[in-house]
Amino acid sequence: MEVQVEVRQSSESTSEGQAREHRVFCDRPKAKGGEDAGAMGGELFLIGLGGCYMSNLLSAVKTRDLAMKDLQITIKAQLDGTPPRFSKIDLQVSGDYQDADEFEKLLVIAERGCIVANTIKNAVELTISTT
Repeated sequence: MEVQVEVRQSSESTSEGQAREHRVFCDRPKAKGGEDAGAMGGELFLIGLGGCYMSNLLSAVKTRDLAMKDLQITIKAQLDGTPPRFSKIDLQVSGDYQDADEFEKLLVIAERGCIVANTIKNAVELTISTT
């Protein structure tokens, strides 16, 4: 299976990404010479990781018909090196749930199903925890 997206220049510093019918803008902050018309690429990378992980977590919750809601992921990433790269990424998952053991199991299930996590976890220290 192949996945394809497109990214086009939309201004001097901004690009527009398209996946199917969905669009997102990517830009630099004004302090870095951009127009601040969208998140930076690294931020979108982290959002992509969080979105992929959340999608799998929500699917696991729905499949098991569990009473969990208000799920949220805070992603903290450590930027290091020259050239810069994320050396450590931590997903902190929270929400309204009754059974902590069941929730921990779902975190593992979601990680196993997350394409982005599976792609990067051999290149970066990736941790997932509850808050």
